[in-house]
Amino acid sequence: MPQCPSQPACSLPPLGMDASSLCSDTRHYLLRTLGAEETTSSGNSVYTALAMTLRDRLVEGWKNTQKKVAAGDGKRAFYLSLEFLLGRTMGNTLLNLGLEDAAHEALIQEHRDLADILEVEPDAGLGNGGLGRLAACFLDSCASLGLPVTGYGIRYEYGMFRQEIRGGEQVEEPDHWLKNGYPWEMKRPERIRRIHFFGRSDIYTDAQGKMHCRWIDSHDVLAVPYDIPIPGHRNGVVNTLRLWRAVATDIFDLGEFNAGAYPEAVAAKNNAEHISMVLYPNDSSENGKELRLRQQYFLASASLQDVIADWVAVHGENFRDFTKRHCFQLNDTHPSCAVPELMRLLMDDHGLNWEDAWDITSRTMAYTNHTLLPEALERWPVRLFRQLLPRLLEIILEINGRFLQEVARRAPGDTALLRRLSIIEEGDEQMVRMAHLAVVGSFSVNGVAALHTELLCKELFVDFCRLYPKKFNNKTNGVTPRRWLQWANPGLRELLTEQIGPDWKHDLERLRDLAPAAEDADFRTRWSKVRRINKERLAALVHQHTGVTFIPDALVDAQVKRIHEYKRQLLNALHVIHLYDRIKRGETTEITPRNVLFAGKAAPGYFMAKRIIKFINNIANVINHDPDTEGLLRVSFLPDYRVSLMEQICAATDLSEQISTAGKEASGTGNMKFMMNGALTIGTLDGANIEIRDAVGAEHFFLFGLNAQEVGQLREHYDPHIYIQTDRDLQRVMELVQSGYFNAFEPGIFDPIVHAVTHAHDPWMVLADFTSYKLKQREVAELWHDQTEWQRLSILNTAASGRFSSDRAIAQYNAEIWHLQPLAMTP
Repeated sequence: MPQCPSQPACSLPPLGMDASSLCSDTRHYLLRTLGAEETTSSGNSVYTALAMTLRDRLVEGWKNTQKKVAAGDGKRAFYLSLEFLLGRTMGNTLLNLGLEDAAHEALIQEHRDLADILEVEPDAGLGNGGLGRLAACFLDSCASLGLPVTGYGIRYEYGMFRQEIRGGEQVEEPDHWLKNGYPWEMKRPERIRRIHFFGRSDIYTDAQGKMHCRWIDSHDVLAVPYDIPIPGHRNGVVNTLRLWRAVATDIFDLGEFNAGAYPEAVAAKNNAEHISMVLYPNDSSENGKELRLRQQYFLASASLQDVIADWVAVHGENFRDFTKRHCFQLNDTHPSCAVPELMRLLMDDHGLNWEDAWDITSRTMAYTNHTLLPEALERWPVRLFRQLLPRLLEIILEINGRFLQEVARRAPGDTALLRRLSIIEEGDEQMVRMAHLAVVGSFSVNGVAALHTELLCKELFVDFCRLYPKKFNNKTNGVTPRRWLQWANPGLRELLTEQIGPDWKHDLERLRDLAPAAEDADFRTRWSKVRRINKERLAALVHQHTGVTFIPDALVDAQVKRIHEYKRQLLNALHVIHLYDRIKRGETTEITPRNVLFAGKAAPGYFMAKRIIKFINNIANVINHDPDTEGLLRVSFLPDYRVSLMEQICAATDLSEQISTAGKEASGTGNMKFMMNGALTIGTLDGANIEIRDAVGAEHFFLFGLNAQEVGQLREHYDPHIYIQTDRDLQRVMELVQSGYFNAFEPGIFDPIVHAVTHAHDPWMVLADFTSYKLKQREVAELWHDQTEWQRLSILNTAASGRFSSDRAIAQYNAEIWHLQPLAMTP
């Protein structure tokens, strides 16, 4: 029998990184793999062929990275998130591999334009908003810093939804982003994991007389992994994002099928696949709640099984050093099931006792909180847990019992404290507090901005913070400068490199070297030209999708983010009405020409958010069709807001609207993207706005409104009517709205909005900040007329944005939480 050689019989040469090699390989995939016609191949075929060509190059770095990680046997981190809002992959890959020019030249040889091919790719529908985009930025930074971090998520068949605007209303259409395939992913069927649901627990005794528990009679689902390579920036490191797809253990019941009951035969398959079918099901119904909890447990169980399987393959059942090699970062409360699930796996599947399993769990779990809104902290009925995840509930109850015993020892007789801290919330129906579970089970709990973390410790988790003060820490968010500056703004990228050299691409803090150029008239002119090109590109995009023609050379004022009452798109909309009212009253010489851009999606079940979209669109329709506003004011709501749109918006915006009610926004990352690209910010002292203002200087930030402490003090005696009575401009705005001026043929449609902002219990205090906001907007308008000063401040904003790189954020996570050793790779 022939012996297996120690070396492969043939080896593959390294793949070429030049235009000729890219062209040859793209042609190979186009003609021989996809079977496309040479002269009539579609843009999608060319995109797919080029993607496969680039993926081959990613795989080379990916395998080298995996070998390096395995050889080092060092600590690794695992980032668990229900969202990864990646956007488009091809541009980021070209940038990080340094292949932009080569790909452009290769496609020219094929008589194709790279810009056209890039537009073919859909945005990956794996996230909803800031939480998912942050996760994507963090993965990019982990790879760029050479840190061995694996992302774990769910491979949703459909994204949240594709937003259309019809008659001013949001209409949700399916976002089937995978309909043409996704050439960046690789299926890993050899790593399928089995996930339990329903069933019951069974106590048994082994041959040695030791008692064990097992989960039996369960309805199981298979988790199939799909891997996406995540390249670092020209450093040879390629990390992994592993996404799980749910499939049935049995495709269909043959007996049912033969009996003619076809729907019943495929019911198990359909029920299983629902788990990974759609991002964030509406959880307003009982079925929606169950499906969302199934998603959360599915992610946690599959991911932890995966990590443990790798450990056991090397170390067997010896978990002594497991904590030295692993850290699990929970991105918000969604993956909190990981705490009891790791306990279950260690005890039930691998025989550890409670104490050893808890020691491992509580020393490897780290939790990032992303919200100050109590309603956003997930709570699940104990009843639902008992039905769906019976074994997990037993473990949660045990964790809670032991935890409360510890609290009682520290604070004897304080039953109120026990109630406040308990993982189980008592009431008409017992609820599992997932945030409490995450805090109790983690060794680190971090907020995502200085104010956010302060409020976590003073309000939301005040009792936990007193109990475990060393557990809480802050990690201010950041965004990747690769996508949000280098890729989104190529003109600015080249200008920056020309002015201060290329080092800023690897260390964004080097942007501070740009500050002296703000005083250089020639540089300001070049800066202004880059911005003008970006604004023309954005104007074309807005016209294409909305039909609105932006005013050339006017201020571009943008508020683009998820539609939510606390983000206060309503405050902006009321100010737009105020500007319109001034125009109608003849104050045209005092009006600064302005293009106001809104974009964002409302959750399908969020009535008020959807009504706000309708309100904005009705206002825009009236203003844009009034000849009196020509050359003075244009308003647009850009539909289907997504990463690829933001890339163009942030590069062209002059004024960034970050106007949430103080104390409500955890961080915000859109504010960072705008600042990085030279926008000035108008905002409240909320979230990361505070740190942005500190970085650029108070005199270069348009601050208005109540701060978080003042919001709290005002709440008990808030009367919106006082603000209407004392501001004649606000009176006129409210009279226009209440008169039906913007809904002449839809009577009463905006009554809920009027009621919300004029109610004494308006938690967002929209009208309280109107006058301050209006006055600060007048300062904005006055400054815009001094373009020398505006461009100077624009440059200084970019120069001060270095600290808001996700590289800085990840470096802090690593230094203070993960403690990973960076990989030494050869680019």
